[in-house]
Amino acid sequence: MKATAKELRFNSKELLDAVNRGEEVVITFRGKPCAKLIPYDEENGQNTANELFGIWKDNNRVQNVDAYVRGLRKGRL
Repeated sequence: MKATAKELRFNSKELLDAVNRGEEVVITFRGKPCAKLIPYDEENGQNTANELFGIWKDNNRVQNVDAYVRGLRKGRL
């Protein structure tokens, strides 16, 4: 199923209902695919909370993600 960004804004409930039925919804913006809504799989879902990923996962300076981020924001907040 395809939907525009405008449809996502105004009809999000209907699009989420379609996803809950097992459909995949491709969101387009200005005619180009931008995002995909897919059903969430509880068993295979990854919990990346408090875990670094990508280029940061092997960074030894960051052992505790929450403390690191708090330290970065300390002067701003």
